[in-house]
Amino acid sequence: MKLSNSEETIMNHLWKLEKAFMKDILDAFEDPKPATTTVATLLKRMKEKGFIDYKLYGKSREYFPLVKKKDYFSKHVNNLIKHFFNDSASQFASFFTQETNLTKEELEDLKSIIDHEIKNK
Repeated sequence: MKLSNSEETIMNHLWKLEKAFMKDILDAFEDPKPATTTVATLLKRMKEKGFIDYKLYGKSREYFPLVKKKDYFSKHVNNLIKHFFNDSASQFASFFTQETNLTKEELEDLKSIIDHEIKNK
């Protein structure tokens, strides 16, 4: 299941905060902050989708992620490769390196990461 852009924004705040009350989530937004009711609706949807849960403290809810950031984005990158690059990591890598504004240093860093992974396989 996928999160909407608004849900992803909240999820990013929760990943960073690890656990948070509504006030903490709202404080994480830059101005203009979204309405409390909007965030509450999004949190409800995210819970229904199985991305978050909460603990009740009286009437207050402390929200926390159930899905790790790495797992969420790994799934989406793999889906991207599958659907837009014919399930070819090479096509994805070619596109990524040619169509982004990576510096020579960033490309060398990527090469180093790939060389390290090759060595460990």
